[in-house]
Amino acid sequence: MHLSTLDWVIMAASFAAYLAIGLFVGRSTGKDYSSYFLSGRSMPWWLLGTSMVATTFATDTPGLVAGIVRQNGVAGNWVWWSFLLTGVTTVFFFAKLWRRSGLLTDVEFYELRYSGSPAAWLRGFRAVYLGLFFNLVVMANVTLAAIKIGGVMLGLTPLQTISIASVVTLAYSTIGGLTSVLLTDLVQFVIAMIGSVWAAWYVMHLPEVGGWAQALARPEIASKLAIIPDFSTASWGQVIIPVFLMPLVVQWWSIYYPSAEPGGGGYVVQRILAAKNEQHAAGAALFFNFMHYAIRPWPWIVVGLCSLVVFPDLASLQRKFPNLPAQFIQQDLAYPAMLTYLPSGLLGVVVTSLIAAYMSTMSTQVNWGSSILVNDVWKRFVNPNAPDREQVWLGQILTAVLMVAACGLALLMKDALSNFQLLLQVGAGTGLIFLLRWFWWRINAAAEFTAMTVSFGCAIFFALVKTGLQDWQQMLAGIGVTTAAWIAVAFATPATAPKTLEEFYRRIQPAGPGWKPVLAAAARRGENLQNASSGSDFPAALLGASATTAAVWALIFAGGFALYGKPVPALVCGLIATVSGLVIKGVWPRLKWS
Repeated sequence: MHLSTLDWVIMAASFAAYLAIGLFVGRSTGKDYSSYFLSGRSMPWWLLGTSMVATTFATDTPGLVAGIVRQNGVAGNWVWWSFLLTGVTTVFFFAKLWRRSGLLTDVEFYELRYSGSPAAWLRGFRAVYLGLFFNLVVMANVTLAAIKIGGVMLGLTPLQTISIASVVTLAYSTIGGLTSVLLTDLVQFVIAMIGSVWAAWYVMHLPEVGGWAQALARPEIASKLAIIPDFSTASWGQVIIPVFLMPLVVQWWSIYYPSAEPGGGGYVVQRILAAKNEQHAAGAALFFNFMHYAIRPWPWIVVGLCSLVVFPDLASLQRKFPNLPAQFIQQDLAYPAMLTYLPSGLLGVVVTSLIAAYMSTMSTQVNWGSSILVNDVWKRFVNPNAPDREQVWLGQILTAVLMVAACGLALLMKDALSNFQLLLQVGAGTGLIFLLRWFWWRINAAAEFTAMTVSFGCAIFFALVKTGLQDWQQMLAGIGVTTAAWIAVAFATPATAPKTLEEFYRRIQPAGPGWKPVLAAAARRGENLQNASSGSDFPAALLGASATTAAVWALIFAGGFALYGKPVPALVCGLIATVSGLVIKGVWPRLKWS
């Protein structure tokens, strides 16, 4: 594919801007761990929220969504739209608790909540498990998409693509730390949104597609437009249960998945911890959920639908790109394939937007992963007296190591959807414990370790043993076995030390009845662990979470109906979203902030 001088100028200018930000910020953020990895805990909600959205705007995400649309139609997106339920619980129940903790990483939580050597061991295990295993799989998945885009749009080999894509990302993220990542995320998100919307508009007007109105009338597209599966015609075992019911009823609270962790986790918590205060922390998570689920996906869906006309099957993709390795010819390839039809200038903007999407995700993941490995492995177990400067330069080295390892792993992968399903299976059954550990004193370190190991063991079992079960059945089995195992272990093993439980409550002030035994024990000694200003805001938080869910899902439907040329349903959904937004505005001051 030929890039004009204008295209190259657009890309070069964006790269120069990213490097300039990194160099400028690097002068003041390399002093200590907090400034390098948490931006001095001084960031506003809008910048943190935009960074969360930019990070999830990964290179693989448009391809993932387009591949879902091609296989299961628009309704197939409920496999990830359902995670909104996880997100709103983070906004209204957990964001303020994380910010209140004053931790440096989400993994440090384990020695705040649990006691003794089991807590320390769990912290180290979880740091390696998340900072290496989960983190590398996520980064490799993003890099896999970059490889496909580089091969399809630029004619680059996989090695050339990852070499070029990683250099600039490493440069600014290593020099400037989290602040550099946040500021470049802001620029990259604007570029990525412009590119995706503009590309969708151009693609729907391609001669092969014939315009959007004609596209909607085509049978191959019309059959994919439903936003909710048709319960009267769709297969229960192939569509309704795995694509719609499982995600909405079970998946959102039971599965650990990056950026949608029950109770919050990963880089989302890193940004929450970097917020000015609890309100900014929750505000960032709220902004993220609106942008991530309601505003961003429709351009990708449009391209996925139009691709069904131009590339109706995998064979047509193979014919279009005969030199691309066969392992990369999957449904998610349709998205970059459609972008090869873009004209000069627009092509430069779109390629730049996809590179920006790659960089925003990779810079976040390597920064978060290295922060965990430095704080929760090196400083905790190897050199507890490590000075700040040592932590910063070690983080910079680990940033490079994680990038290289992820690029190597990407060369062994196949497609985005199968990797998405793998991560879901590995995290199946662990979600409930991440929700309850804040509100129930009886959960201990042994229970958490059991949840992680059993869920991982189930994933390995189903990967190696041909059981004949469908993916959703395997997931449900993994959730059931894992949940039963950790609950049994929680009751069969000693509880966390009373002193640790009391210190945790004193700092966090969690609501609900799950801490009554701890409060009662302290009261018998004449101690009151509750702050004078503490108290339950559960009714207000639940109302806020419900209103946010209604608003975001209403916006999803409004966007779809507007694209389908149905103004009345679109206006009704818009009205529902507006009323729900007013409820959120009214609830916000009633929430209890420290």
